Amino acid sequence: MFKISEIKELIELLDRTSVQELELEEEGARVVIRKGGRVDASALQAPVWVQQPQTPAVSAPNAAAEPAVQPSAPDASLHKIVSPMVGTFYASPSPDADAYVSAGSRVNEKSVVCIIEAMKLMNELLAEVKGEIVEVLAENGQLVEYGQPLFLVRAE
Repeated sequence: MFKISEIKELIELLDRTSVQELELEEEGARVVIRKGGRVDASALQAPVWVQQPQTPAVSAPNAAAEPAVQPSAPDASLHKIVSPMVGTFYASPSPDADAYVSAGSRVNEKSVVCIIEAMKLMNELLAEVKGEIVEVLAENGQLVEYGQPLFLVRAE
């Protein structure tokens, strides 16, 4: 059975993506989250429909999500790649594989820099900027918060 807190987290994750519908099934319980439409919650054994109204994405700084320890005197011209969600940071696609990027790696807008695991879903994070990785701020297997800086990039 899904907990309300898990469903709320799924709604927040879905809201920050372009995905329009998400359907999950676990231990006989099924949850469908769809942007737009109506809400229909039925009996426990029947599907549970949860809907979130579409709202325009608003990006605002989240000072509370900043970690307490910052890299020493970061250059203001460096671009921060931040975590789009709460989850576990993975530097490589599998435990025995090389890291996607490290300090000195060249990236472009479509380069995968890491994986963030949330709710047993592996989400590839793209650099979204062209440049050079200056510093990796998270460690493999570390829990990361929404808005937490993961990489510093010298953008071109």
